[in-house]
Amino acid sequence: MAEAAPGLPGDLPGEFALIARHFRRLAGPGALDLADDAALLDPPPGRQLVLAADAMVAGVHFLPDDPPESIGRKLLRVNLSDLAAMGAAPLGYLMTTALPKDLPPDWLGRFVDGLAADQAEFGLSVLGGDTVGTPGPASLSLTILGTVAPGAALRRDGARPGDTLWVSGTVGDGALGLRVLQGRLPADAAGHLARRYRLPEPRLALGQALGGLARAAMDVSDGLVQDLGHLCRGGGCGAVLRAGAVPLSPAARALVATDPALLALCLTGGDDYELLFALPPGAAPPPGHAAARIGEFLAGPPVVRVLGLDGTEMELPRGGWSHF
Repeated sequence: MAEAAPGLPGDLPGEFALIARHFRRLAGPGALDLADDAALLDPPPGRQLVLAADAMVAGVHFLPDDPPESIGRKLLRVNLSDLAAMGAAPLGYLMTTALPKDLPPDWLGRFVDGLAADQAEFGLSVLGGDTVGTPGPASLSLTILGTVAPGAALRRDGARPGDTLWVSGTVGDGALGLRVLQGRLPADAAGHLARRYRLPEPRLALGQALGGLARAAMDVSDGLVQDLGHLCRGGGCGAVLRAGAVPLSPAARALVATDPALLALCLTGGDDYELLFALPPGAAPPPGHAAARIGEFLAGPPVVRVLGLDGTEMELPRGGWSHF
């Protein structure tokens, strides 16, 4: 994160004392105990490196009053989802935190607790980064490193007309969960939707199992319809998406039953971090992984057609989330 200034540990300036107190316990091999300006890393022999980066800002990607543990875990998980979309295995990460001075005293310790829990679950460690103060909202950025066999990385540009379209898990929970936490929808009894917003599940095992099988893949972060458009443009083909085939959790299905307009939110809201992928005709997803066939790719321009529950084309106000 930065080289510590010379002197006794008790003489460390605030930034370096903070790193020693909180972040050093996250460091793994190659991080040099977070005492140098950079890490040293030997990639596993015969593997390609995969690198991805995502940032999260308070009030945009998480609610300011979200538990700090869940914020740390979500930051790591959305980046792990990028590795999953490439069929890669995690190796380590670099992290930059820009933190306001008015954070509660225990905020950073709890944030690091969340990171430590997910490091243990997913088998990686911090390699370095930077820690700074800011007068604005908390801004967190993470660059993740993974590995994949040479030539085996999943890409967005391989879908072809006739390929079938699949998605893992369930869709819409993240967008509905945000609205539950904002008080704009009734709370689900088990808290499933709120948890799915705060703690997405990176589909690492499925991504690695899709290597050599899927023609194209990406994770659903900005909305199912919008992200499907990326696969269409990459493959130079169109797609039809059948809304009735999109898998919904029981909690999401219950809300859609009371307000059918929420189906459009499920299709466009984002924050799902499920894998969207194309399979050749006749191919099936790897066994042991929950995935649903939700459409197919078609010859023609890179346009996504969404068919509603009655089979007619849906008019959606937007395809997904955009920052700009």
